[in-house]
Amino acid sequence: MKIAVASQNFRTITPHAGKTRRWIVFDATDPAAPVEVDRLDLPREMSLHEWKGRDDSHPLYAMHALLVGSCGEGFVTRLGARGIRVAVPATVDPIEAVRAYLASGEATRPLDEVVATAAATAAHDHHH
Repeated sequence: MKIAVASQNFRTITPHAGKTRRWIVFDATDPAAPVEVDRLDLPREMSLHEWKGRDDSHPLYAMHALLVGSCGEGFVTRLGARGIRVAVPATVDPIEAVRAYLASGEATRPLDEVVATAAATAAHDHHH
């Protein structure tokens, strides 16, 4: 299972997931010991905000989940339609957030429940 964490500075989780271009990728094959395996530094046109309507080749589309500082309901719904879970962790530390996400059981809950919960939260937390 791969989990990407939005992090413009590669140190903390950052807000506005749709415009985020830097992501830390963790392999959580062993949920007890997730490991950082990659860092994505995408060009502006590959932010998910700009990628609308494009093909399926985006690197984030290969993730099981995205952990973000904030996002809108449309972001959650769009990723959910691709089978990707979105969560807004309580911490800004990437590895702590991945561990908490895995411990929460969110990774194994039915996707439609996760999307509904995340969309409701996003609708209240996202501001332009």
